[in-house]
Amino acid sequence: MYDYPFFEVEKYPEKKTAVLYLNRPDKMNAMNWPFWRDLPLVVADLEGDDEVRAVVIAGRGRSFSVGIDVFDFFTQHLETVNAATPEAREKLHRLIIEMQRGFNLMHRGEKIYIAAVHRHCIGGALDLAAACDIRLASRDAVFSLRETKIAIVADMGSLNRLPRIIGQGHTRMMAFTGRDFTAEEALSMGLVSAVYDDRETLMEAALKLAAEIADNAVPAVVGTKRILNYMEDHSVEDGLNYVAAWNAAFLNTRLIQETFLKAMERQKKKD
Repeated sequence: MYDYPFFEVEKYPEKKTAVLYLNRPDKMNAMNWPFWRDLPLVVADLEGDDEVRAVVIAGRGRSFSVGIDVFDFFTQHLETVNAATPEAREKLHRLIIEMQRGFNLMHRGEKIYIAAVHRHCIGGALDLAAACDIRLASRDAVFSLRETKIAIVADMGSLNRLPRIIGQGHTRMMAFTGRDFTAEEALSMGLVSAVYDDRETLMEAALKLAAEIADNAVPAVVGTKRILNYMEDHSVEDGLNYVAAWNAAFLNTRLIQETFLKAMERQKKKD
């Protein structure tokens, strides 16, 4: 498990958390083919790991990530991209769908993913952050939905997920301009939930948040994520019916009692 060239996993079993590092620091974590190939595999490993309930995603080195390694991508897939036959177009379509798979697994998964962004978060890196449940940033972070600057329609999830996170207006501003947005701008539009002075305090806060989430009852956290994801494309009425059915099926009174007793014990210690 966790033996992939682009990624490094650090586990904290006592806190039921892990850090998934993007580990190509010499290239500012530019996403070459091993990233796209192996992300679904490492996410599947994390999803199957009972010792992990929350995952912080961070970047080694100077940046979170500058996004897709364009040179590597076109070197690997030049024939497919340039060919004009229907067969080649279909092959390119399948390739794009395959590259989306890791982000989709994170978004649909049972673990909680927290992006801890420092310095650059560009293009594909923003797709990665958008697929996470929560995003935090250091003050020097820069966010860019850069694809229009290089004549591409963003196809890894930002155009699809950002409107639900920051709204259509902010998404269109980011997508149409392709310009850089500061951490403070990202905070004001709701792209990130908090901004920290530097990378060290960012990682401390991200790990603390992950541990806080991991300490909650697993079925409640999993169910809450499932309901929130369901609400992305359903009405309030549909959502109320779904959560009623969910709790009718999965409500665990024993676990509720245990959680309540633990809370009482913690309160007694504080008193």
